[in-house]
Amino acid sequence: MDNSTYVSLSLATAMRNALDVTANNIANANTAGFKGERVVFDSYLHRASGTQQNHETDFLIDQGSYMDPNQGAMSRTGNPLDLALQGDGWFGYETDNGTAYGRDGRFALDPEGALVTLSGARVLDPGGAPIALPPDIGGDVTISEDGTISTLGGGVIGRVGLFELPDLQGYERIGAGMFVAPEAGDTARAAADGTRVVQGAVEGSNVQPVVEMTRLMAIQQAYERALKLVSSKDDLTRDMLRRIGSQT
Repeated sequence: MDNSTYVSLSLATAMRNALDVTANNIANANTAGFKGERVVFDSYLHRASGTQQNHETDFLIDQGSYMDPNQGAMSRTGNPLDLALQGDGWFGYETDNGTAYGRDGRFALDPEGALVTLSGARVLDPGGAPIALPPDIGGDVTISEDGTISTLGGGVIGRVGLFELPDLQGYERIGAGMFVAPEAGDTARAAADGTRVVQGAVEGSNVQPVVEMTRLMAIQQAYERALKLVSSKDDLTRDMLRRIGSQT
């Protein structure tokens, strides 16, 4: 294959990955606490020395993706166990994949009194232990801005852990808006005072559907152009070989 084919394939591969990322963003536009993902592209300039002149070919390189940490819109639910975060902090969860972090604060109590997410993951306190509340307390609690859980009478019965992730972009998605630490280790630590808990509210996804749909259409068009260029190059090659064969 010549350089034009490699250029087309590099573009098609990058656009295919961008399609996957954008489609996942759209699918999670209504997922509480979801953080959108963005792809990163770079170019590689290849210089080929010829007998008469130098030729430069610019290849597109997919450098991966990163998470968009911007705050999602907040909506009031009135449920005392629904929590939203304002600031850069994260909730901690006990999952089958180990400790995970996320911003989905739609919580409930299981029959044993453990504070859990809608998917059943246990919510962690500042020390990394699951939060256990009296099973019969129901929703009769108040939760302060620092995550302290109290009865209506003022007695403290627990505290929701708030964490910050210094190496956030190195964490891996496991679905449901959750992230786990990379193999290099968990760098999570207690969140600074800039993060506050809002009781009776939920943070929505930070994905903007209209923007993502526009981006999706642009990516699809670029992908189709790349495939068309490969096909056109093949057609030209076949035509050239046919003409050479007819002259022999």
